[in-house]
Amino acid sequence: MSWLGRLLGEKPDEALPLYTAVVRRARAEHWYLDGAVPDTVDGRFDMIATLLAIVMLRLEADPAGGDPAARLAERFVDDMDGQLREIGIGDIIVGKHIGKMMSMLGGRLGAYRDGLAAGDIGPALVRNLYRGTAPDEAALAHVRDSVMAFNGALAATPMPYLLAGDLP
Repeated sequence: MSWLGRLLGEKPDEALPLYTAVVRRARAEHWYLDGAVPDTVDGRFDMIATLLAIVMLRLEADPAGGDPAARLAERFVDDMDGQLREIGIGDIIVGKHIGKMMSMLGGRLGAYRDGLAAGDIGPALVRNLYRGTAPDEAALAHVRDSVMAFNGALAATPMPYLLAGDLP
């Protein structure tokens, strides 16, 4: 943060390290090669939203986690706003797209919360990550097992490490 920002009372973007780590994790090529996630703008959005939802559920599970989860969602909105503008979406339409993306993220939070509680996130992955068209069983198993392992590792990771962007 610049000295001018500190003088004007701007707060540092505390969610940036964690958000950057989530995006970096979502861009790993194994999701697209071994997991058959479509390597498209929509597929990349879906992968980011999937991992972001899993991280947000972890943050919400922590007694002090609610505020970091909200900041992470705000960081997501800021990033998606910039991405939309970069691909040429105009000011008038950006808000509608952001609203739709937030609705999609909220739906994923509920679907993955329910899937984790039931012990099977496969149906939620097919519906949300693959948009209803299931890949072959090996690809789905790769993503399902990887997301479940990530979720388990997140649960064992102390909150200060997560907030610093040190994902397991």
